[in-house]
Amino acid sequence: MRRTALVAAVIATAGLTTATQAAASTPLERLARNLVAAGAPGVIVRVDDGRGRPVEIAEHAPWAHRLEAGDEFRMGSNTKTVMATITLQLVAEHRLALSDCAGKWLPGTASGVTLRMLLNHTSGLSDYAEDPALRNAILGKDPHRWTAAELFAVGAGHPPLFAPGTDWSYSNTNYAAIGVILERVTGASLADLVRDRIARPLHLAHTYLPADGSWRGRHAHGYEPDAAHMPPSVPAEFTDVAGTHRAGHVDVSGNDPGWGASAGAIVSSAPDWARFYTALMSGKLLPAAQLAEMRTVAGPGYGLGILTATTPCGTFWGHDGGITGYSGSTITDSTGRRTATILVPTEFRYEFDADPALAEAQRALQNAVTCAMFGKPVSAGPAT
Repeated sequence: MRRTALVAAVIATAGLTTATQAAASTPLERLARNLVAAGAPGVIVRVDDGRGRPVEIAEHAPWAHRLEAGDEFRMGSNTKTVMATITLQLVAEHRLALSDCAGKWLPGTASGVTLRMLLNHTSGLSDYAEDPALRNAILGKDPHRWTAAELFAVGAGHPPLFAPGTDWSYSNTNYAAIGVILERVTGASLADLVRDRIARPLHLAHTYLPADGSWRGRHAHGYEPDAAHMPPSVPAEFTDVAGTHRAGHVDVSGNDPGWGASAGAIVSSAPDWARFYTALMSGKLLPAAQLAEMRTVAGPGYGLGILTATTPCGTFWGHDGGITGYSGSTITDSTGRRTATILVPTEFRYEFDADPALAEAQRALQNAVTCAMFGKPVSAGPAT
């Protein structure tokens, strides 16, 4: 579950220049087409600058299934923002405290690891997603339905990266631990917690934690290149992905995302996620004290399940994520009035830095979307 592309795109904005356009949607459409021309199977873009009707764009390659702006999508590590929100709701209800030791619910956890450290990735826990035991699940070849407890055990089975609280390292194991704790404290499943605390109160019809590889509504088809077309820099052990073959790619949309669990398995849509961010940042989901805790950052601008960065066009909060066949970045301003989402139905070429042209097209689109969200003029760059 990737979290690096959004930060990389933000860093790249340091040299961003802008040029006045008659309408922001025109350069955004061009940049979306450029991304597809660079090799993406498609892209969904949604930008709401808080001043009118959102801009919605859906582009897809001729060989790929048609995309629509409201399609359901696997959100990868964007899931972490939801899990952090639920955790902080329980803190507000005095059922948890950020200073609680994780070992209270997870025996064997290193002494001194607190809930706060899990949420902001300062625990030192190794990332379970890097363990070979997860490889077949990532490739869609493992029929086993992984639980958050099992995933935590995989990560915790490795030596810690550093003493708790002394450094920062992004690890999916932190949020597997959070998933276990949420279930043990509430007695409810993670799927029910997402439904009852987030989706139902906000009327998010397309946001849920799936029980398997099936979908509830119209959805984006996710793709990875097949073995013959996988970029050479992708490690050999990740080149044979399970799924339906289509035009040099493998359709992985039926694969079970369960190995992401509380770290990255949520399904949502661009409109749903915008509504979630608006509710979160406006205080509808969290009291002011807990929202302030969420925005208290460690490491490279990472708070509790959310990150922040300042660009020439404004300071945003958000997250990104990738899970086999799906990549997405979601951002908002500090009030939740402005939101933006980019969803691309492929992942490995981003994960392994395997396609520089695709990465550059992604950065250009991310820069433009960020500026458009803040109501600033954007440049589409040269047409391709």
